[in-house]
Parts: sequence; structure tokens; C-alpha cells
Amino acid sequence: MRLRPATAEDIEVILDHRIEMYRDMGYRDPEQLARVRGVSREYFNDALRNGGYHAILAEIEDAGIVGGGGVVVCPWPGSVDRLQPRRPWILNVYVRPGYRRRGVARAIMQELIAWCRAEGFDCVCLHASDEGRPLYEQLGFQPTNEMRLNLLG
Repeated sequence: MRLRPATAEDIEVILDHRIEMYRDMGYRDPEQLARVRGVSREYFNDALRNGGYHAILAEIEDAGIVGGGGVVVCPWPGSVDRLQPRRPWILNVYVRPGYRRRGVARAIMQELIAWCRAEGFDCVCLHASDEGRPLYEQLGFQPTNEMRLNLLG
């Protein structure tokens, strides 16, 4: 397996992974997924070019790209315990079904965490699916006090 940084030319793979990730979490409405793909394309086209998104892809000889994930870096005003003007979020961690439980996601996560450390971040956050939660906990991620209010219903 070879890990490599994604480029803007990998946008379709990144979008495919994002949609498949949502399908794995139970989202099946084709119209809803098409809308997500459209808004995600708009975001990632810019973010891959301007450094707002750092992505890693996992390739296996004779199989191509089998997984990937990335870090969104967004402006942040800092807080009492996090004195940094930007904040990293890991997202889009996805591995094709036939390559799961082979260390691909772990390798992607370790690479993303190492990148965050090299960038000087003091923490990184993510939202965990039920399937991904055990790996994230093994890597040291802990639940936080985040809450959410849905404004559309």
C-alpha cells in the first residue's frame, strides 16, 4: 500500500468516497446525495487548491485507490485552552469494502494525525460513524461536550 497526498485532479475520487461514506451510514436518497456531491464539489475544488483541505489517498498495486481521508483547516477564533486561529477537522475517511480491516484506515488516520502535528496543531477533531468509532478510540480520540441544534426542523 502506498499513501500519497491528493491533488485537485483527485476530486472525483474524493467525492465518490464522500458519497459512499454517507451510503454506509444509511443515507440512500439519490437526490439528497446528488446535492451533497454538488456542494462538496464546490467546496473541495477550492479547498484542495488553497490549502483548506489536505487529503491522503491509499493506493494498492493492481487495485488503484482503495481509501482516503482528509483534514479541513478552518479559521477559528481560538479559546481559553486552544490558542490557535485555525482548527483542523478530519473527515471523509473511507475505505472500499473489500479492503476494510486490513489497516488501510489506520494508516490513513496515522498519516493525517502526523500531518496535523507537523502543522503545529494542538488537537484535531472528527465526527465518528459507529463503524469508525472503535478505530478512533484506539488512536486516542475522546468524546467532547459538543452539542447541536438543528435549525431546519
